[in-house]
Amino acid sequence: QVKLVESGGGLVQPGGSLRLSCAASGSIYTMAWYRQAPGKQRALVASITSGGDTTYAASVKGRFTISRDNAKNMMYLQMSNLRPEDTAVYYCKATHPWSQSFYWGQGTQVTVSS
Repeated sequence: QVKLVESGGGLVQPGGSLRLSCAASGSIYTMAWYRQAPGKQRALVASITSGGDTTYAASVKGRFTISRDNAKNMMYLQMSNLRPEDTAVYYCKATHPWSQSFYWGQGTQVTVSS
């Protein structure tokens, strides 16, 4: 089974930057970052295919960059110009391209506050 391990969360001030990492077990999976704030639904932040095609939520486009290193089975989310509304638990997700089976990481807390 797929094991996802996330790291990089923390407390930052508005306008600051943070880089999240996800160690994944398979390079063929489509990878994505989701986030969930208290009392809200989990929402897609960004996704990246094994070939490097990316998709971003409108709220983060231009501020966040998703990337992956297939040789290392690693996926990243570089976040800049952070806003208080970016505060959430961020989750790594891996989706198999044909079975559509998916797996979640444990989540890492990102808090943007003064």
